[in-house]
Amino acid sequence: MGIMDRVRGELVDIIEWLDDDRSTMAWRFPRYNNEIKNGAQLIVREGQEALFVYRGQLADRYGPGGYQLVSENMPIMSTLQGWPHGFKSPFRSEVYFINSRPITDLRWGTPNPITIRDQDFGMVQVRANGLCVVRVVDAPTFLRQVIGTDSNVDSDEIAELLRRTISTAFSEMLIETGVGAIDLQARQRELAAKLQQYVQSKIGQPYGLACEAIELNISLPDEITQAMTRGVARGVEEKGYYGNVGDMNRFQQGRAADSMLGAATNEGGGGAGQFLGAGMGMAMGQQFAQNFQNQPGVPAQGAQPAGGQSGPPPLPNAQVFHVEQNGQSAGPFPIDQLRGMNLTPQTLVWSPALAGWTPAGQVPALAALFGQNPPPLPPRS
Repeated sequence: MGIMDRVRGELVDIIEWLDDDRSTMAWRFPRYNNEIKNGAQLIVREGQEALFVYRGQLADRYGPGGYQLVSENMPIMSTLQGWPHGFKSPFRSEVYFINSRPITDLRWGTPNPITIRDQDFGMVQVRANGLCVVRVVDAPTFLRQVIGTDSNVDSDEIAELLRRTISTAFSEMLIETGVGAIDLQARQRELAAKLQQYVQSKIGQPYGLACEAIELNISLPDEITQAMTRGVARGVEEKGYYGNVGDMNRFQQGRAADSMLGAATNEGGGGAGQFLGAGMGMAMGQQFAQNFQNQPGVPAQGAQPAGGQSGPPPLPNAQVFHVEQNGQSAGPFPIDQLRGMNLTPQTLVWSPALAGWTPAGQVPALAALFGQNPPPLPPRS
């Protein structure tokens, strides 16, 4: 610092921070040899806090307002420097301004996918990202643990610390809550609130920071998202059939069927594609029959279904009906199987195409089961 800077520093008697950058979290007021004049004016604006440090030790703190730096307004500094009856100008002290306004643009994300155990898909890798809103709530702790001897602390300097902290908290939260992959995205708002509590417990007392809000966006693997879109991961009712994927084996079978179908319909596949299509049809037919027999409400192979009639499972596109028997729902049954069940037009039936339980005589698809009386013969001439 030149002679003019020294003279200018001695003449200036106003200490303030005119901050126009919301990303700056702390700033040290520059003075030559940290010398402050007796009676200097300290101006602390809203959203700021001023800390005086003498020989590495925290002294007086000032909130928003205007102050004249005299011994009466500096009780701790007077004690540290031994001013029983006032002090002579100048005195030495470092002045730090702390930004107590919230920092709203801190982005975070999991650097690596987090593996969770899921009851439907086994081991699933999950990623997450979002925004975090933090601010300084304990200036002395922030000074000791974060600022140190830095003259300027920007939000970028604590961004990496926050990213690591949030990623660790997110992993711990998933393990403790045990939420399955299917429910993660539907419960993002609830999980964000829990994550905020986890993060606050890790940055509050250690660093003097407060996590005021956190945004959470959870990403699942493409395979899981596609399975959820097709309704494979949950029990879904479709044309009277119920499917429930309980493990990855059935999910992988579905993917293999998709791949085989794509190869069979490939125009450039030639004879190989036709051969693969025929084999695929046989394999898929056998697999469908086996899976259908394992569903709830479907009798095992060789067993007699309700009504005493035996028969193969319904074709994939055949219309099936549930039947009311002794106050209980039975089925689903294809129309051919209903022929031998002694239904009456008043028997209640239901299918996905019906709005509710309906008398069988009012369902057009079942009209043939009850027959119709022929019209009278014409008179003989």
